[in-house]
Amino acid sequence: MKIEKPARYIGGEVNSVMKDKEKVDIRFAMCFPDVYEIGMSHLGIQILYDMFNRREDVWCERVYSPWTDLDKVMREENIPLFALESQDPVKEFDFLGITIQFEMCYTNILQILDLSGIPIYAADRTEESPIVIGGGPCAYNPEPLAAFFDIFYIGEGETAYDELLDAYKEWKASGGSRTEFLERAAQIEGLYVPMFYDAEYASDGTLKSFSPNNPHAPATVKKQVVTDVTDAPYPLAPVVPFIKATQDRVVLEIQRGCIRGCRFCQAGMIYRPTRERNVEKLKEYARAMLRNTGHEEISLSSLSSSDYSELKELVLFLIGEFKDKGINISLPSLRIDAFSLDVMSRVQDIRKSSLTFAPEAGSQRMRNVINKGLTEEDIIDGAGQAFEGGWSKVKLYFMLGLPTETEEDMKEIARLSDRVARRYYEIPKEERHGKCQITASSSFFVPKPFTPFQWASMCTAEEYMEKAAVVKKEFQEQLNRKSLKYNWHDERLTVLEGVMARGDRRVGRVIEEAYRLGCLFDSWTESFRSDLWMQAFENTGVDTAFYNLRERKEDELFPWDFIDIGVSRDFLYREWQRALAEEVTPNCRMQCSGCGAAKFGGGVCYEGKN
Repeated sequence: MKIEKPARYIGGEVNSVMKDKEKVDIRFAMCFPDVYEIGMSHLGIQILYDMFNRREDVWCERVYSPWTDLDKVMREENIPLFALESQDPVKEFDFLGITIQFEMCYTNILQILDLSGIPIYAADRTEESPIVIGGGPCAYNPEPLAAFFDIFYIGEGETAYDELLDAYKEWKASGGSRTEFLERAAQIEGLYVPMFYDAEYASDGTLKSFSPNNPHAPATVKKQVVTDVTDAPYPLAPVVPFIKATQDRVVLEIQRGCIRGCRFCQAGMIYRPTRERNVEKLKEYARAMLRNTGHEEISLSSLSSSDYSELKELVLFLIGEFKDKGINISLPSLRIDAFSLDVMSRVQDIRKSSLTFAPEAGSQRMRNVINKGLTEEDIIDGAGQAFEGGWSKVKLYFMLGLPTETEEDMKEIARLSDRVARRYYEIPKEERHGKCQITASSSFFVPKPFTPFQWASMCTAEEYMEKAAVVKKEFQEQLNRKSLKYNWHDERLTVLEGVMARGDRRVGRVIEEAYRLGCLFDSWTESFRSDLWMQAFENTGVDTAFYNLRERKEDELFPWDFIDIGVSRDFLYREWQRALAEEVTPNCRMQCSGCGAAKFGGGVCYEGKN
């Protein structure tokens, strides 16, 4: 009775996989280090769960971060963390796989290890401990977490996992040591074993060298890519949660990657090249997944759905097939154009829903710097078409603190929002749908690894607040201020995210110290403790300014440079220079910019070539 939502921990949901543990060779605990509702909304875990469980010799189960109420009880009663399906302790499994989606879940990773009774440091684990393996977007700079993981998987999970699991079975049968297994794993392309590498630092604190200390470990780790996403495994009977998940719906992944090349966007670089799924296959998937789950909503997933070449056919099929059956169709990440608005008016209740634009910057100059490829005319025209189509609510997303930003650029956020509202009031009064509501939100810019902005400096928390204050004041000056609303992100969280995103191995000490001081669920406003984090930096002697406030030199060695993502460092630096020159780079379909991703031999780089 002390636990808020017991259904987070009981398992037994529709489509969850039960096996006889005596009849499998490998037990794999798949972990999302956040609460159940968020973890259950994540497509990547559903894909791997389905893929692993198709193997007769593997039983993959799920585990999530216990919320603070259960965490307390488990510690008091000495209950070890358990997997949902069998309720067996995680420490009895062969593997603990943790997906790392966001920098602010790093203390939760230590909570998972701690509650499981698995030594936090990889170096302290024995033959009895599970192999702890990490993957996901944050694994592209694994260094802040290097001491806590045995292996990191770099890239898309559908490629090398089978080889790893087969190698594990062979090793288990041979009775070899843990180190021997890790040496075998290090030879599989895409796998990085941190303990087989040494980092040396120069007197100014920058990374001096990074090299393997074991002959089995390669100097460069290559990202894994599924070249043909159409035939990749896909979960046609995903697990249906007992309680409302953040995204309670069937998800259709229509493509991977993005052709746009926004310079702040890590996903746009690490998931290159763009690869589309076959539209006929997607139609089959939609039918099967709705039938197997009973969900009442279907959502198209991709970084930029409007760029999917068969979008029109797919959407018209979904409307024709499912609209009358009471199935909602959700279309995130669309550009606002005539086709999108026509479709949305057919699938949404216009009175209730709002449209989302992401101009990212207020001024055209700033949008050119970040390579957004969106003009003010596009934004105002799109909004105008939406207003004429019956919408009256619009959300606008911006970023503050971008490289080269001036006060004028910041003020343009408020002015652009006002011009959008003004466009609404150009419609004759009798044709309007109530009052117009424009909600502008700004997050603060964090430079991410493998983006052209990885060389950029950040601001202090105080400077971010000053920027938000400038924008807020400008909003109050606008003619249509009663129709405008402005929100901004937590600046203290941004500072931490910056250190974690571009940190090296020395940041691991801070994460451990913050966890020991009581930091947990840092991405949740109600449990985020900035004071404890600052205490952790002080206690460990690590300086946030070193990671955040300096612009990197062209030739500085980055902690993540040993990873080959296909996109070359030369291309990224060239894009950084083009950003400073305010030059726009065309998208991949308009013109190839020679980023390097063509070496994977598939996707958009080869479209139209036989």
